[in-house]
Amino acid sequence: MNGSLHSRPRLVDINLNRGPAGLGFNIIGGIDQQFVRNDNGVYVSKIKEGGSAALDGRLEEGDKILAINGVSLENRYHSDVVELFRSAGENVHLRVMKKSDLSNGPATSKPDRQPSSSTLGMLALFAGAVSIIVIVALYKRLK
Repeated sequence: MNGSLHSRPRLVDINLNRGPAGLGFNIIGGIDQQFVRNDNGVYVSKIKEGGSAALDGRLEEGDKILAINGVSLENRYHSDVVELFRSAGENVHLRVMKKSDLSNGPATSKPDRQPSSSTLGMLALFAGAVSIIVIVALYKRLK
């Protein structure tokens, strides 16, 4: 079905070379640090400026890391995942689900909701109608 809200997740394979500052990003998540409601996955929490991930440009804050060097990160403790990254070697292969494809947000934050243009339009229409009623009532009162 074209235009469906439930599109296929966009998976990306990223190869990074460990630099002086490691791979150049921080992670959050795991069984003991659930970042997204009902999801024990591991997420990128920060991209370090000038690091390998920033120089590559494809990894973004909020992306979900599914595997490192072919090893799944699903249902692992945060400390275990950190150890997998530390022992991954100089050339690291990541399997990533891009953040735009994730269906639910962080467990600790509320969604950023902006009023839609139709809501703002209705509000402006209502305010205009109230203003006209007040002006008409004042005009009649002055007569």
